[in-house]
Amino acid sequence: MRRLPEFWKACGDTLLMEVWAGSICYVLGLIFGIILTVTKPGGIMENRPVYQVLDKIINLFRSIPFIILLTALMPLSRWIMGTAIYVRGVIVPLVFGATPFFSRQIESALAQTDKGLIEAALSMGSSPFEVIFRVYLRESLAPIIRAITITAISLLGLTAMAGAVGAGGLGDFAIRYGHDRNMIDITWVTVIVLVLGVSLVQWLGEFLARKNTH
Repeated sequence: MRRLPEFWKACGDTLLMEVWAGSICYVLGLIFGIILTVTKPGGIMENRPVYQVLDKIINLFRSIPFIILLTALMPLSRWIMGTAIYVRGVIVPLVFGATPFFSRQIESALAQTDKGLIEAALSMGSSPFEVIFRVYLRESLAPIIRAITITAISLLGLTAMAGAVGAGGLGDFAIRYGHDRNMIDITWVTVIVLVLGVSLVQWLGEFLARKNTH
């Protein structure tokens, strides 16, 4: 019970990391996923150089383990956020770690769009941007919600990992007390809270996806 104030603060820090990093990641990932979809060979705005460059950059960041990315991006975090530790300092590596993953999820979601609908929209004179907003995004709403759900759960795991380098949050709380001081009860409480958080996000994502399936 003595650690309860620190526990609530750790929960709040984890929530802050999830909201800030997630918000930036979802905007960037959606844009990159759309660009990958429309510029790929056979896409409605086919552009091989743009597709190849973006594809390679995303593959590059996806191939770097997050714990290494945390260390490698410390100078950039200091330059942008003024610090490389605590919640503020870990937002940059969280964005770099989650955005490539979400971009691929969006690319996969948009690939499920019925090609007949796209061809019909183009034949009726719709511009590429109208096809993106009226066909791709509207028809893929349920898969996009599932992609957001998967990424949110993945991001929660990354925030816990960021605790290893002093980011704060539940990961840091579990390492400092559960691991370093061998307080097993704190480790289990942290695990239970994370499992409940993941279950809630999964349930909400599935509920919204079902509501938008047609």
